[in-house]
Amino acid sequence: MKLRRKVYVVGGDLTTFIGKHHPDFIWKKHPDFGTKDNPTLEGHLSTAIQGALEKTGVDAAQIDRGYVGNFAGELFSNQGHLGAMATRAAEALAGKPFARLEGACASGGLAVTSAIDAIQAGCDVVLAAGAEVQTTVSARDGAGFLARAAHWETERELDEFTFPAMFARRAKHYQDKFDVSEEDIAHVVVKAYGNGNKNPYAHMRTVKVDLEHASKASDSNPQFLRNEDFKDYLKVTDCSQVSDGGAAVILASEEGLKKLGKTPADCVEVLSYGMSASPLGDVKDFTELSNTKIAATEAYEDAGINPEDVQVCEVHDCFAITEVMMTEALGFAEPGKGAELAKAGETAIDGKHPINTGGGLIAFGHPVGATGVKQVLEIYRQMKGQCGDYQIPTPPKVGFTANMGGDDRTAVCMAFRNVE
Repeated sequence: MKLRRKVYVVGGDLTTFIGKHHPDFIWKKHPDFGTKDNPTLEGHLSTAIQGALEKTGVDAAQIDRGYVGNFAGELFSNQGHLGAMATRAAEALAGKPFARLEGACASGGLAVTSAIDAIQAGCDVVLAAGAEVQTTVSARDGAGFLARAAHWETERELDEFTFPAMFARRAKHYQDKFDVSEEDIAHVVVKAYGNGNKNPYAHMRTVKVDLEHASKASDSNPQFLRNEDFKDYLKVTDCSQVSDGGAAVILASEEGLKKLGKTPADCVEVLSYGMSASPLGDVKDFTELSNTKIAATEAYEDAGINPEDVQVCEVHDCFAITEVMMTEALGFAEPGKGAELAKAGETAIDGKHPINTGGGLIAFGHPVGATGVKQVLEIYRQMKGQCGDYQIPTPPKVGFTANMGGDDRTAVCMAFRNVE
């Protein structure tokens, strides 16, 4: 979408993403088990919003409108109506127009694009947040909840872990067509964990994964699907994390910046976005992310940029094969060549196309509704030199995000420019 009014990312904040294997996550073997609880959905959402207001210096009374990305609050937390829930984060948000957006794992991206749309319609300062809690039930039950993002009637029975099976299916088709090995794809996993180890917000920041471990199935890295056709194409290390967390960003028009006492140089400009949805259960080619490609093409064209201009990118790596296919959908690699980028170091923090510098969904974590918002915040933080140990050597001038829902059925892509 071409923007008729300029839009700027003023800044934001996020919670630490937590879940199994994070040292702060409370479970039966944690020393605080029984005396302390993990943060709730409201806790993550409120903490992110309050942090965004504090870090940007924006008064809650200056927010014109807000949007919340969340996929399955009713299932994991028995809580819907999250637009109204978000206004509990600050007294001055009471009475503001807030609403929830849902698009499976692209819910956060939709919250941000809705904030952009609100600014196009005349608002000046808009908040976009996202949050998800997914650790309140067993992994098996959670997989059933997440399967609601597929076409339930025709795809639920693919496997009890429906989405891992759907992307194992993509991995099988991709590996067979392009003669790509497990080790080739495992370079994506090693990069993700290496970046996550440098990121204090990352779910898996204390977990180390090397190429040998990521390349082969083992007792500590099992193939867990029951579907015999796809079981051999997915291991635990190939998967994104079942995480809890929240993220929030504040966007503003040029007039909004004046109200906030900010200048464009304090911010990151949103150049464009592309959004696309395609029918559930109707993937024509399992070896490409055709719907993401539609959204990316729109975002590139409306921003007046091309893939070679992008200096940092956040992509939706729900599984390792997804990042490989994302690099092709976004034009960084030819079909069948995406795995070579991580192997050659091109997607590393100091590479030609740094991708998922904080660890991506695989190591940073994937609290579903927060992911698309976190991606935007990560681009802002990289552009403003705020990423610490995982900072790109030279702050990038052009950035891009790709947030995907379901089996590439909803896609949101955004282009950004660092204002200097």
